[in-house]
Amino acid sequence: MAKLVLASASPRRRELLKQIGVSFEVFPSEVDENISINDPIEYVKELSYMKALWVAEKVSKGIILAADTIVVHRGDILGKPLGKEDARIMLEKLSGDTHEVITGIVLLDMGETKKQVLDQCITKVHFKELTKEVIDNYIATGEPMDKAGSYAIQGYGAVLVEKIQGDYFNVVGLPISKLVDYLPEFNIKVFGG
Repeated sequence: MAKLVLASASPRRRELLKQIGVSFEVFPSEVDENISINDPIEYVKELSYMKALWVAEKVSKGIILAADTIVVHRGDILGKPLGKEDARIMLEKLSGDTHEVITGIVLLDMGETKKQVLDQCITKVHFKELTKEVIDNYIATGEPMDKAGSYAIQGYGAVLVEKIQGDYFNVVGLPISKLVDYLPEFNIKVFGG
């Protein structure tokens, strides 16, 4: 069985891979994430690919899995907040409106085939109308500080969300449904196989 190498330090991505029974190792990439691409889909694909290539230079064999997740509101890419005020601005923008969560995924075979997959997943998320008190209380939890768009749907941020259209796990950080379609091509088994 092929060895999967997760090019991410994200505890959420690790948990999702464990949840579907995939065996993997972790080797976080240290890519500079400040790239100047305005198209959100091209942005996540390029950044995911850069992460995979960075790890590929350090790892001699295995299948590299890299991902990058962003929040897009009315064409603007909302990354991780720079501080509490930045988080407040993002949450106020998202309040009562629909945004997209886009994750780019890359699978890169370091073996003889050099096979690679570069894809993305888009989920629409609609937020409730958020009061100033709800935003302040949520920011006080500290949860928004290292999350794209300043929220975590799998945590306290669940109370901000009215509905979603698409893959829930994509919003968490890894589109499991799409990923498991590709894993057999790389001889990676799910369900603890």
